Amino acid sequence: MQIDSMKTFCDLAETKSFTRAAQINGVTQSAVSQTITALERQFTTRLIERSKRNSQLTREGHIFYEACKGILETYDSLRAKIKETQASISGRFHASAVYSIGLHVLPPYLKAFMKRFPTVNVRVSYSHSDEIYEQVFGNAVDLGLVACPVRHHGLEIVPLQKEPFVVICHPAHPLAKLKSVKLKSLSGEKFVSLEAGLPTRRLLDRIMKSQKVTARHVMEFDNFQTVKRAVEIESGISVVPKGVVKEELVARTLAAVPLEGNFSRQLAAVYKRKKAMSSALKEFVAMLKKPLPS
Repeated sequence: MQIDSMKTFCDLAETKSFTRAAQINGVTQSAVSQTITALERQFTTRLIERSKRNSQLTREGHIFYEACKGILETYDSLRAKIKETQASISGRFHASAVYSIGLHVLPPYLKAFMKRFPTVNVRVSYSHSDEIYEQVFGNAVDLGLVACPVRHHGLEIVPLQKEPFVVICHPAHPLAKLKSVKLKSLSGEKFVSLEAGLPTRRLLDRIMKSQKVTARHVMEFDNFQTVKRAVEIESGISVVPKGVVKEELVARTLAAVPLEGNFSRQLAAVYKRKKAMSSALKEFVAMLKKPLPS
């Protein structure tokens, strides 16, 4: 029995899908099936109950899964410790970020990290929050970068920076002349917003409710990029994290007005609990926790 076989079994147990287990390990579904069959022959017992919808662990499979997880965690810890003794930080990791972080917050950190550790291979992909949690749980990525983190059993959450909210509008809008604005004064304004249900939208809805603001949502989108384009053509105003409008403020296609009060959203890194982090990933998370020198 090899480490790779145990990892494949654990991935199948956690995803309940031969297809997902094959994708995570970069093999075919047939190869996953052959691995499970070989393990069942070795232990002379059925470990997985197969069905068309999903695959469930048998009683023996649960016992085997818990034992395998312990072995894999010990193995990952040993490998991480050995790597830490090396003179230079190297290796690779895969991070998945929500679009607003990946497009606006992450680039300067990535540039600084790659300059400091040129031998580390960093892969970054963009996804929505719910997909990122699934990717971290399924071992498809090593790290997730989200806004307004949600606690999940089995996940570690590392708080990063807080992003202040600002009101954005067309430069010709009356609000653009103000040095600051109270949320209460925005009642009745036409709002271009994120879609209801997205983490940042849920936070903004709670803030609006606490401030007794009645927002008229005239347009809703699933990303800030489209929100900004709609505000640029005077479809309404919006409340967004300050960092997502840096380029538009320089180009003067949008105006940003600070909000009176301490309104912000929390950014966070998430990773699977008890999963050993490589030295490179530890350095990356440590860098994300600190503001970059201006």
